[in-house]
Amino acid sequence: MKVAVCVKQIPDPADPGAIDPETKTLNRDVKLILDESDSYGVEMALQLVGDDGEVVLISMVPNNERNGLNNALAMGADSAILVSDDALSGSDALSTAKVLAAAIQRTEPDLVLAATESSDGYTGTVPEQVAELLGLPSVTFAKEVTVDSGNVAVKRQTEDGYDEVDCPLPALVSVTAGVVEPRYPSFKGIMAAKSKPVEELSLADLGIETNTVGWAGGRQEIVSIEPAPEREAGEIIEDEGDGHERIVAFLQEMKVI
Repeated sequence: MKVAVCVKQIPDPADPGAIDPETKTLNRDVKLILDESDSYGVEMALQLVGDDGEVVLISMVPNNERNGLNNALAMGADSAILVSDDALSGSDALSTAKVLAAAIQRTEPDLVLAATESSDGYTGTVPEQVAELLGLPSVTFAKEVTVDSGNVAVKRQTEDGYDEVDCPLPALVSVTAGVVEPRYPSFKGIMAAKSKPVEELSLADLGIETNTVGWAGGRQEIVSIEPAPEREAGEIIEDEGDGHERIVAFLQEMKVI
């Protein structure tokens, strides 16, 4: 079985760097890391294929960055496709999906795995768009994934528990954080990652016009960025014999009770 995993390389959330004042987007001309959300998909793929399958990574960046991709290869993935082109800068969700879908199509996988959403974009729409472009069934918010006899069985996380969903392969499944515990790359894995094949493609290689992606093909605009409001201090209740009454009144005001 061949599993393709969409992985995104992002600025380190602990030190995301500067915001470009003109485009109001993150400056990505820094060392990028593997999005933690995607590490769950990589681990899930490795567990599904075991020793008898193949895991290929699909990534897209504007500047040939490979640091985060190397980390996923060090975890145990077999190979990667890296789509890199200056024209990709500023791509919206649909443009990203078009590029990923074109790259995935070259690998002809049995299963495509992705995170439910990226840590720097949070649109949560790319996996479903990729599935639509590839003509694949899509199962979202998977908390457990098993493959057997040409079918994928998914326990899909819901607010009330989970739904059990079965669909034929090939298919695309987006996995939640915590679906598995991602392994840490070993020293052996890190060394092996240096020699694993990474196919670097441009938009021209995929047959995608540059004016349909990036800023040229964008269908959305970031109007402004505001800092998150500081958390206000909570109310301190000093119990003078009526503390319980004041707590009940507060909960009633919040419509909790």
